[in-house]
Amino acid sequence: MSSYRRRGTHAASRSAPTFSPPKRTSKPAIGGSAPRVAGGTGGSRMSRLRARAPSIKLVIAGLVATLVVVSFGTGLWSSPSAEPTVQEFLLDWQDHDYAAAAALTTGNHTEVAKALAGAYHYLDAAAFSLSMGSITQQGSTTQAYFKASVDLGRNGAPWNYRGRFSLRRNGSQWQVEWAPTVINPGLRPGLHIAVVSIPHLRQSLQASDGRPLLTPSTVYVVGVRPHQLKDAAATAAGLAQVTGLEPSELLGAIQTASPSKFQELVTLQPSQYQQMASALHKVPGLLFVHPRRRLFTSVAPTLVGSVGTEMSPALVRQGIAYHPGATIGLTGLQYAYQPELGGTPDTEIVTEDKAGHRVAVLATWPGRRPTAVRTTLQLPVQAAATKATAAPGSTAIVAVQASTGRILAVAARNSSGEPVIDPLDGKYPPGTAFTIVSGEALLATGKLKQNIATPILCQSTNKIAGQTFRNVPSVRNLGPHSSFAEDYAHACGTAFFGLSFDLTAQDLDAAAARFGLGARWQLPLPAFSGSVPTGGETAQVAFDTVGEGGVEMSPLAMAMTAAQVDTGTSHSPSLVIQSGDPQRARQVPVSAATLATLRELMGEAVSSGAAQRAKVGREQVFGQVGTAQVPGGSHPQWAHWFVGYRGDLAFAVLNISASPSPSVSAALIARRFLASDTGR
Repeated sequence: MSSYRRRGTHAASRSAPTFSPPKRTSKPAIGGSAPRVAGGTGGSRMSRLRARAPSIKLVIAGLVATLVVVSFGTGLWSSPSAEPTVQEFLLDWQDHDYAAAAALTTGNHTEVAKALAGAYHYLDAAAFSLSMGSITQQGSTTQAYFKASVDLGRNGAPWNYRGRFSLRRNGSQWQVEWAPTVINPGLRPGLHIAVVSIPHLRQSLQASDGRPLLTPSTVYVVGVRPHQLKDAAATAAGLAQVTGLEPSELLGAIQTASPSKFQELVTLQPSQYQQMASALHKVPGLLFVHPRRRLFTSVAPTLVGSVGTEMSPALVRQGIAYHPGATIGLTGLQYAYQPELGGTPDTEIVTEDKAGHRVAVLATWPGRRPTAVRTTLQLPVQAAATKATAAPGSTAIVAVQASTGRILAVAARNSSGEPVIDPLDGKYPPGTAFTIVSGEALLATGKLKQNIATPILCQSTNKIAGQTFRNVPSVRNLGPHSSFAEDYAHACGTAFFGLSFDLTAQDLDAAAARFGLGARWQLPLPAFSGSVPTGGETAQVAFDTVGEGGVEMSPLAMAMTAAQVDTGTSHSPSLVIQSGDPQRARQVPVSAATLATLRELMGEAVSSGAAQRAKVGREQVFGQVGTAQVPGGSHPQWAHWFVGYRGDLAFAVLNISASPSPSVSAALIARRFLASDTGR
């Protein structure tokens, strides 16, 4: 049976329910108060009924039960009414006073009490209520109807059904004719009611062309062939001890499986299996297979995230009971789109025999079918980014389609001992890569007094407001009459320090706003769009101009900045393709002349400047480099950037290492990325 129990377990794996009826007390009548009835059992059944508390939720249809009496010449009231017995029985059952309810039936009182106590046991019902309906009385027989509402907890809507039972007169008293159908019309001797769910196969995360982002990889499946087990309970208990699962749930899965077929119980990642292998192989009767499935390995693990299986605590937190093959997204897009990828199971209320085999379906709730989620990632670009991040230190690459803002690739590789890079939501100083923004501020405000050919001295150090600024890494081979274009191409920070006298904090804030830094993005994963400190004195503005002093950017934010220089339009980044959701673009509020100059400067940086190691192929590459010390940490760390574009591909490379002059520069990593990109 391809189902799992949403709450509770199979009858064969649990002991019979016990009952402990509460002590009876006299209670005020429904709808008002009444004195206690003296004499204990000497009072009439109606008197004892009226002594019950108004807190009981039994609803009397139409204030009093509808009573239909059919007389055959013996007088209208010659037969006592069965209504008090019906109401008393339902009240006792709902009030968990199973012994008192059983005493009103024709059955063995102990067995009836146990049956009532366990009526909804295998539903693991949070609560239930009973409402009395019509009563049809004909001589010495009566048919009574009621409505039951069973609260199945947070996992679903309540189960409502209409029940009925017969009564027969025994002298002057009425008794409920006992049968399992009293609990529910579909119940028969030897059966119990259970809730089961039929799960759906998890759907995939896809690249923009519909190909899966998950790749086949080896998984370890632990299971059994039930007919080979000498002691199923011992096998279930042993596996439970290793995995942390409930032994009764494992036993239920074993006992309801086909005896001769391999029954999966737990799916493990290779690392999990290695940790548990020794203990697992000591459990009697377990079998191990290792198929290849699209489950744990992805071409874009930074974005796709991870999936948990049957033993994941996240399933318990979500209120999802154990069942073989269960999965849940734990991080990344797997987590963000869990409802879509996993769907919700079809739920059924069924009758089962003692072995847990389904006999009949009493109620059904269809779940939500899972659907694949198509992302904006392009597999060739993603593969190139992943390959290029195999560099010393921690490295990340984010690539976007400049004309749409669609994220084409996100890759990150974190080196041991180095900070972990978050390509989307990380906050890092951009260094002179930020001169894309501060250069625009200088050009837009006219503070660059003449043109980019104007000589601007590039010094090894520059003192401003009592603080000494140095180029890191040092800038060589620039003479005393270097132009602004040359200074920009070689990422000379001290030149920008000097030019910062011509900028105000407001100028930088305005430039940052024009590039959309600090904007709110609607992405399924956390993402940081950058920030620039507001206000500040001369030294603060100087630091901000070269991307230090509190300026923070994520690789995604820098890639989006390059995209705007490339196209002159601005988009919000997108990561998932949704039908009917057109890409909305706005014109960047930067003049065409300023954009043209920025492109020229970034082109020179790659063709002859500090970023020339990014040059590859015949198509021109535009970009800028930057280096800045990462704040905090027990030892110095340096962020090295290349930010640029080629054609419609805009991207940012961030490498963090312990050296201000790494052996592999961010520009070289960019070259490797562009050389491997076959998606254009």
